[in-house]
Amino acid sequence: MSGDPVSGVANVLPADAWAILSDDRTSQLIDVRTTAEWGFVGVPDLSGLGRDPLFIEWSAFPDMSTNPRFVADVQDALSGQWPETLLFICRSGVRSRYAAEAVAEALVPTGAATRCINVAEGFEGDLDLDNHRGRLNGWKARGLAWRQS
Repeated sequence: MSGDPVSGVANVLPADAWAILSDDRTSQLIDVRTTAEWGFVGVPDLSGLGRDPLFIEWSAFPDMSTNPRFVADVQDALSGQWPETLLFICRSGVRSRYAAEAVAEALVPTGAATRCINVAEGFEGDLDLDNHRGRLNGWKARGLAWRQS
């Protein structure tokens, strides 16, 4: 696990994220992609672990404006109970990094001991030589459980 000493947000590969979710029953995966992405591309399937990810948009399609209530939406979805570990995932690991940093920053004054971790590579991963995602790396390409929503 690599981390940024300034933001305190670590990066893990998708398989490591799965391992954290498997080993730590209180950890929570937050998918920050758009509703359109969830519907058309699919979502991580955590049913084998007996739970579901949270789905909270970091930015909204089509203009991709940042959700001004993102941190509040996360807090509401967690009923104000911050777990020990939050993992954030998006398409390629960029938006989820921003989302993880926003939550980590918001938690500083509360003293909550929640680790915010970005899933590097994201759900679909990087573009391949044909400019397609989902083949080179990422949650799906690494063979982790997913489903069409």
